[in-house]
Amino acid sequence: MELPTPEDLREHRNRVGLTQSALADRAEVSQPLIARIESGDVDPRLSTLRRIVTALDAAEGGIRRARDLMHTSVIAIAPDDSVREAIDRMGEEGYSQLPVVHDGYPVGIISNGDVRRASSENAAELPVADVMRESITTVAPEATLDTVDTHLDHHDAVIVVESGQMLGIITEADVAAHLS
Repeated sequence: MELPTPEDLREHRNRVGLTQSALADRAEVSQPLIARIESGDVDPRLSTLRRIVTALDAAEGGIRRARDLMHTSVIAIAPDDSVREAIDRMGEEGYSQLPVVHDGYPVGIISNGDVRRASSENAAELPVADVMRESITTVAPEATLDTVDTHLDHHDAVIVVESGQMLGIITEADVAAHLS
């Protein structure tokens, strides 16, 4: 990974039409720090450089983040709810899968396919915990579209989590809608 030079940062800022003050506000740093970085007087910490580059990319509209793609009104089910409740909720909402959430944190996912594979006669009466898949992927709200897309290659959904709480969900349909 090649880090941007002070000249690169200045050119990028000018290309997107931001003043040093506007960039400082977006990156949550001071304007004098931006000036010192661009002049080469100061080497920023990596976390500061990341915030500056993220702010520049956002101003340019280039990089989308998980927070831009996620659905925040997540319909979920609890692990101790019955599979029948999960089936009914998926049918009512028109979803093929639901995150399984315990105390605000995702612990799994249940889909129509999981229900179909639970081939016992009383599968509908089982608790969701007995049928769900515990293999889920979580990302931070700042995860890039590339990161989310990579996870979706292997999972049905990506759950957006911050400070131990579920904020939203992203499915392939969400990414496809964004790309179109």
